[in-house]
Amino acid sequence: METLGDQIFHTDPNQAKERGLIEDILTAKSTALRIRRILGPQRDLLNRLARDDYAVIPARTRIYFRDVYDHLLRVADLAESMRDLASSTMETHLTLVNNRMNEVMKVLTIISTIFIPLSFLAGVYGMNFEFMPELHHAWTYPALWVVFLSIGGGMLWMFRRRGWL
Repeated sequence: METLGDQIFHTDPNQAKERGLIEDILTAKSTALRIRRILGPQRDLLNRLARDDYAVIPARTRIYFRDVYDHLLRVADLAESMRDLASSTMETHLTLVNNRMNEVMKVLTIISTIFIPLSFLAGVYGMNFEFMPELHHAWTYPALWVVFLSIGGGMLWMFRRRGWL
């Protein structure tokens, strides 16, 4: 589990190896659950054999059953802690993946926010109307470019000022 935890922070998000990482974590978690499920009934049986009076089991051998019971108890606790560690490792991995995805979404949102008003203006002035007063002036095309560049530049300035870029 410690190796998987280390791999989470040292894996390049663009590698295919990251996809197998979540499968390894889930395998470790299911293994810990399986061990816990198997050891539960055995632990209860050994507890009864070590504590209760059975005619078949001599009193001097109960110490050995207690010893085995203690070992099973430790292994069951270890399996439980491994399951908890696998859960927290998986949550950490998913948090890192979500943070990377949020960064990508932020960049895409900024790009679309810049281009939406520019697309609107280009759409309006791309229509073939004869009665648009600004079509008959020589300075209209350069003025439209100034408006385009000022909108894009103003939005970039605002995004940088707020720390989004």
